[in-house]
Amino acid sequence: MTITTTKSAYLKGIADGAPFILVIIPFAALFGLLATEAGLSVIEALSFSVVVIAGAAQFTALQLMQEQAPTVIVLCSALAVNLRMAMYSASLTPWIGGAPLWQRALAAYLTVDQSYVIAMAQYEKAPKMTIPQRMGYFFGAVTPIVPLWYFFTFIGAYLGAQVPDGLALDFAIPITFLAMIAPMFRTLAHVVAAFVAVVVSLFATGIPYSLGVIVAGLIGMMAGAEVERRMKRRAGGPT
Repeated sequence: MTITTTKSAYLKGIADGAPFILVIIPFAALFGLLATEAGLSVIEALSFSVVVIAGAAQFTALQLMQEQAPTVIVLCSALAVNLRMAMYSASLTPWIGGAPLWQRALAAYLTVDQSYVIAMAQYEKAPKMTIPQRMGYFFGAVTPIVPLWYFFTFIGAYLGAQVPDGLALDFAIPITFLAMIAPMFRTLAHVVAAFVAVVVSLFATGIPYSLGVIVAGLIGMMAGAEVERRMKRRAGGPT
């Protein structure tokens, strides 16, 4: 689909975001189900998704709540997982920073892994898009994602224990993140960061309150940054 207007950009965003429906539905339903198992009411589970709107942070918080972790650990862990949103915002700013304040505020709220990955790929592929077209594309990308996240969180929470144990909804979690991160492995630094994080997380499973995942992520980022620094030095660029 060729982008010539804000409307066509919005429609293309919808089309590009649509494939994530296949995993958002079970992903959201699984969160709703686990939220009720963790002791949240249906309204609390739905409010959690509406206010936080960040699956990874929400699942992290739920797991720690089930492990009876101190509230400060739950909050800090969820915040640490969500710090990637700050990096997302920083990289989106050159592309949509000139949009009206209300649009930027709405985009900040709607910035999730899927919308970020889709938008950045499109912006880099078509750098001549106007700011209204970029915003239209961004909002189109979240149109098939965010409403379903809300709705199926409610459905999962409402059904609660009625969902059969044999219904493996948890398959959606790894598939969702693999679909998002695989296209981003564009350099050796990216691959090294992911590989190191995976290896460290396997050895850090014994760290209380699932903090090993955060430790692994930090070490993975440091490894990737070091590889990128060395590659720039070899290429004669600034380090």
